[in-house]
Amino acid sequence: MGPLAIVIILLIIAVFALVFANIRIVPQSKAFVIERLGAYSTTWETGLHVKIPFIERVAKTVSLKEQVVDFKPQPVITKDNVTMQIDTVVFFQITDPKLYCYGVESPISAIENLSATTLRNIIGELELDSTLTSRDTINAKIRVILDEATDPWGIKVNRVELKNIIPPREIQDAMEKQMKAERERREAILRAEGEKQSRILVAEGHKESKILEAEAEKQSAILRAEAVKEAKIREAEGEAEAIEKVQKASADAIKMLNDANANDSVLKLKAMEAFSRAANGQATKIIIPSEIQSIAGLAEGVVEAVKK
Repeated sequence: MGPLAIVIILLIIAVFALVFANIRIVPQSKAFVIERLGAYSTTWETGLHVKIPFIERVAKTVSLKEQVVDFKPQPVITKDNVTMQIDTVVFFQITDPKLYCYGVESPISAIENLSATTLRNIIGELELDSTLTSRDTINAKIRVILDEATDPWGIKVNRVELKNIIPPREIQDAMEKQMKAERERREAILRAEGEKQSRILVAEGHKESKILEAEAEKQSAILRAEAVKEAKIREAEGEAEAIEKVQKASADAIKMLNDANANDSVLKLKAMEAFSRAANGQATKIIIPSEIQSIAGLAEGVVEAVKK
């Protein structure tokens, strides 16, 4: 192999090395800003690209992701002349890499200064109490102003948050005392409500107890009345049963006498015996047959005659 061939081979290797060195792959969520001879040429999106050696260069690699910048606390003065420290957090995203590279010298520093100025203007129109209770309103106003101002820089401001609002020490002490007093007031209210509810519950308990006692007394009276009623019914049934048995016995005795063809004297004697047994029973009422009544009168006359 002659010297010329070696030179050609080396040239070919150098060309390939130069081409490979100028092949670039742009990853996802990135953008390359390309300059040609010092002037903006194009913006490479995600994919494979080859730049012209010695003519083109990658001026800047830009991230297209949403970014977060936490700015240090800024002193601001409220409408009622209270100085406080407020730090902000800005969420932004680059939408135009070309404007981002050539629109402003230092985009992050520009956003920080702009947010501080905007914050002072907004807080200067609010009093301390409104500042502490209007975070959402302040965030929305700052976002609108920053988004409009950064649009020529290829930046979109998605969200602005007031991270901390730090009032002076004496105001913090006063606020803590006020919050403590408010907590004590709420505690006293809750305690009073608890005592009120307790009294109500006790009264309801007494009321329920009285109702239950009255109900129990009512049921007891009903049961007593039912017992008395049942006793009287049983007593009446016993009396009726005794009368029925006496009458049945008398009827059986009469039937037996009739069957035996007894004369009147025997019948009257048996009637007297039946009357005697009925009188010794549990019946409270006795019906005396007329025959027995006449016999009783006769007996009384005989007794009187014997006495005389």
